[in-house]
Amino acid sequence: MGFPRDIFKKYDIRGLVGSEMTDELSFAIGQAFCSMIASEIGRAPTVAVGRDMRESSPAYEDALVRGFTSCGAQVLRIGLVSTPAFYFGVGHTGADAGVMVSASHNPAAYNGFKLTRAKALPVSGENGIGELAKIVLETSSTASAGQPAERRDVSTSPVESRSLGRITDIEHIPALAARAEFAYAGSHPLKRFKIVADAANGMGAQYLDELFKLVDADVTRLYWDFDGSFPNHEADPFKEENTADVQKKVVELGADIGIATDGDGDRIFFVDDKGARVEPAVVRGMIAQIVLRSHPGATICYDIRPGRVTEDMIREAGGVPSVTRVGHSLIKEQMIQVGAPFGGESSGHFFFHFPTGVYEGPLTVAAMLLQEMTRLNKPLSQIVGPLCTRYAHSGEMNFDVQDKEAVIARLKEHYADGERNELDGVSITYPDFWFNVRGSNTEPKLRVNVEAIDRKTMEEKRQEIIEWIKRP
Repeated sequence: MGFPRDIFKKYDIRGLVGSEMTDELSFAIGQAFCSMIASEIGRAPTVAVGRDMRESSPAYEDALVRGFTSCGAQVLRIGLVSTPAFYFGVGHTGADAGVMVSASHNPAAYNGFKLTRAKALPVSGENGIGELAKIVLETSSTASAGQPAERRDVSTSPVESRSLGRITDIEHIPALAARAEFAYAGSHPLKRFKIVADAANGMGAQYLDELFKLVDADVTRLYWDFDGSFPNHEADPFKEENTADVQKKVVELGADIGIATDGDGDRIFFVDDKGARVEPAVVRGMIAQIVLRSHPGATICYDIRPGRVTEDMIREAGGVPSVTRVGHSLIKEQMIQVGAPFGGESSGHFFFHFPTGVYEGPLTVAAMLLQEMTRLNKPLSQIVGPLCTRYAHSGEMNFDVQDKEAVIARLKEHYADGERNELDGVSITYPDFWFNVRGSNTEPKLRVNVEAIDRKTMEEKRQEIIEWIKRP
């Protein structure tokens, strides 16, 4: 059977369960990725495989593993794991590559794969996913779900386990990853906190449980049981409606901080003691300043979407700002290129250059934030308040547009006297406002972010830009 090309996206593979994502596709991807990595390293690879809590993930994992083993790969099965802990597992075991079965924060109807090379180096559309799609589509007519491969459960160290069988279960990776992330935050003191955490029935609950073993805290857990149907709300805290419950509970209980994580646990959001969301750009700036204390003068990466407070805070701490395109794989690649110890996206991804690779460290961010609250001995609202109001931000807006290129060209023409940057979509900057417009990789949509020196200017310019987008 054939497979739709558009599920092979810029950062990962993702599609609808049953119609686009199937056992047959999973098997074919296992074979194709094995072939691709083997050709790069000159031998059959060792591949780490993990999965999230979605109902379809175990079946796709099994088919993927059969695809790998059918072409001679050894598979290290990490099992049920958050995406950051999976990345840790790839580096920790010394695997040649890795695949995480997950659709991240997408609704329950979706599933997919995140792929890495050794040391959790991401495979993106530009450095492998396109090639993988070509191999899968060319060979799809002969692919089948294959036969179940031999499975051997082994309780041993990752190094020893490599010689004991083609498929091996690597135990304790989630706990090891959590402790490594916590240690990376440093040994600074922590006072006792009252915390509300919403895991949205996703994988964030796994490492947050480990975090709460390591800190002295009064914790209230919301939506903690793994459930890939997401019965309470979408596992996407980027959308404000999905943090409403944790915001309300923080105020109700008089908590110090709220924490919200997404479906596969690679993004983390925070709520202050007043129940207000803390902008990821502010969190990113705070963590950048903390990192710069131990890495003076370092380069810090952040994506091109408006969030100027981050650039301000990097410069104020003596760091060097480095703007990236949007997308976890793209910012990780740039961090490696420029030697950045930290980077962050406006969408709630925060990355560190760990000993085991460059990848998301949500637990590290949470620990650092709690340490900073302890150090300053102030409520979070007092720490972030002036930073959150330094500029006025529209939030990301999405518009259905059939001809994205034509609309972007119209905006470039109208705002031709502004400073233009076409690193990702188009960003146009004036002294009192700036905005970014990008086309969706998979849908006929434009994603728009507007920021300004004050709310009145932002609202005026936001409306002006919307009118230009919607012109016939």
